[in-house]
Amino acid sequence: MATTLDLNNIITQMETGKQDSVLRALQTYNKEMNLCFTFSREEEQDREHLGELVIDFLKLELQPSCQLACLETVRILSRDKHCQGPFISHSAMSTLAHYAGLVVTSAAEDVLQGPDGEGEEGEERENGSLEVANKPSPPSENLDLEVNAEALKSICNILLHSETGQVVAADLHLITGVAERLKQRHIPSWNHEVCFYILRLTFLLTALRVDIRAQLAQQLHGVTLLGNYLEDTLNLCWIDTLETARAGSEGIPPKELPPLTRQQIELAMEVLKILFNITFDSMRRKVDEEEAADYRHLGAILRHCLLSCADGEELNDEFHGHTVNLLGNLPVPCLDVLVMPKVQQCSTESQGINMDAADMLLEFMERKINQGHKLKETLLPSLNLLTESARIHRETRKFLRSKVLPPLREVRNRPEVGSSLRNKLVRLMTHIDTDVKDCAAEFLFVLCKENVSRFIKYTGYGNAAGLLAARGLLRVGKDLGNYSDDEESETEEYKEAKANINPITGVVEDEKPDPMEGMTEEEKEYEAMKLVQMFDRLSRTNMIQPMQLGMDGTMREMTLEDLHNQTHSPVIRSEEPANTDDADEDN
Repeated sequence: MATTLDLNNIITQMETGKQDSVLRALQTYNKEMNLCFTFSREEEQDREHLGELVIDFLKLELQPSCQLACLETVRILSRDKHCQGPFISHSAMSTLAHYAGLVVTSAAEDVLQGPDGEGEEGEERENGSLEVANKPSPPSENLDLEVNAEALKSICNILLHSETGQVVAADLHLITGVAERLKQRHIPSWNHEVCFYILRLTFLLTALRVDIRAQLAQQLHGVTLLGNYLEDTLNLCWIDTLETARAGSEGIPPKELPPLTRQQIELAMEVLKILFNITFDSMRRKVDEEEAADYRHLGAILRHCLLSCADGEELNDEFHGHTVNLLGNLPVPCLDVLVMPKVQQCSTESQGINMDAADMLLEFMERKINQGHKLKETLLPSLNLLTESARIHRETRKFLRSKVLPPLREVRNRPEVGSSLRNKLVRLMTHIDTDVKDCAAEFLFVLCKENVSRFIKYTGYGNAAGLLAARGLLRVGKDLGNYSDDEESETEEYKEAKANINPITGVVEDEKPDPMEGMTEEEKEYEAMKLVQMFDRLSRTNMIQPMQLGMDGTMREMTLEDLHNQTHSPVIRSEEPANTDDADEDN
């Protein structure tokens, strides 16, 4: 961005050390550069010099207005990823943390201590040794909130643009000071901007540093700390052990409450993102009883988030997206909190179980399918969450199946043709993205209780082949999973058409003329041998690889001998047991 400012003049004013001159010069600079996010390389050295002067000036006793001007300048300068040098020393970061109201622990001091505990002299790390950091005084409780916010924004910029800054933040145990600020969430004088940037700083620390992520999760009890913060942000109270309500509206279902304010949603989404970072590995490890209790407590709050709405469709979609992402991190056994609340008059109910959360997840998933944008990022979290919920909870599976795979009536259209949720999911089974098609197939397979015959019935053998081949289940009759035995009454329409349904496409097709009608046996054998020779020629040139189904349900390469055998015994008798599709289906 081109600028008419003379940086040398501003630097000259800074070097005078007079607060009035510095204040005027920096206010002029900040006003001109406030919306600047790109910087010329020609003035890089001048900007670095200005940054050094401003940081040194902040270590003095200053008037609040001068503090604010200096920190605004730091915020602007720290946007330049090539000009981070003045801000990434232990001394500079400690100074900024002081103005942000963060207590910096003794990590920097530990670096400066000798083995016998006595202090050592040193220089800054940039020169390969350590410099004694100017340790700021403890953060003042009366710091101006604008000063607080500017310092927090500056630290966020530094972390975003500098790996060295991230290392220094870890050395200073900045996350410990941040956790202390999060515990002080009840202080009424804090404004929205300060609260937001404390959370944004926490998000960046946990997103960029695995060690800080683990520290917050384990040593600082981050799940409980942030769960309580989210609870307070949404103004929740507990009407049962694992059931929440908005304080003052205990008798009103979440879906009927007024929308949450934009400020509540913004803070809640930051908390959800931080919790996602620190719970990312919870599904990959075994959790103890205490952790499981914390996750169930959090799950109950997330259920309320899922059923609450924001003011505006786009914001509401984003809020629910973060909620679903975090729910997907919870240990699978803890997902039972989604169906624990009692059934109310306006609840979505199935077999006496409250299915409000499952219904909302289903709506969210279908909305993402309809949008069709970045399905891997937007759709898979809800799809995986519904799959795991259906796998472990019988009532949830029966409810989802009633919505997604109702008893078949339409047998004239292919399973992938149409506007029903089943049609949309079957279309995804042949999606170009492997993860998307695998997850869609897995969800439908679980709804079919991992019964191969039933899965083919609802999707068609062609659509189902990918999942079945991957699992060695192409030979119909081999089922997986441990599911209850229930019966399903087939519709009259399906019973009438069942004998004429093409299992490959899953629909009744019009009869087609026999291409070999009128041929003699010798002519048929001649045509068959021509086909074998064509396959053999294409196979020898590696254009195709003929395959056949083995007895174990997996595909294996087809040899020339196999092809000849097929021509002499073209009809393969089924070795499969009778179709048991109707014996154990549930509604």
